[in-house]
Amino acid sequence: MIRTLVIVAGVVLIATPVMAQEAGGRSLIEFSGALGAGLVVIGAAMGIGKLAAAAFESMARQPEVQGRLFISLIIAAALIEGFTFFAVYVCMIQNPWPQS
Repeated sequence: MIRTLVIVAGVVLIATPVMAQEAGGRSLIEFSGALGAGLVVIGAAMGIGKLAAAAFESMARQPEVQGRLFISLIIAAALIEGFTFFAVYVCMIQNPWPQS
């Protein structure tokens, strides 16, 4: 309970000077492309990490399937990376910074 109150108090204390600032600069909506790209990269890194952990755990349990499992691991990681590059490309297209 105290932790929640401290967090709420911190947000209120930080939000007050922010609301007092003049309008101008870039709005938060303009940062959506960069935020989306960052989230995509984080998600892809977590996905590839879990994929590799599961593959290496399986290889440790059954060493005889190492060759087939390694090929499947590489194909799955390549597909994840391909989708990641496409998603980052889409996020960067929506980014308004190059137009300004």
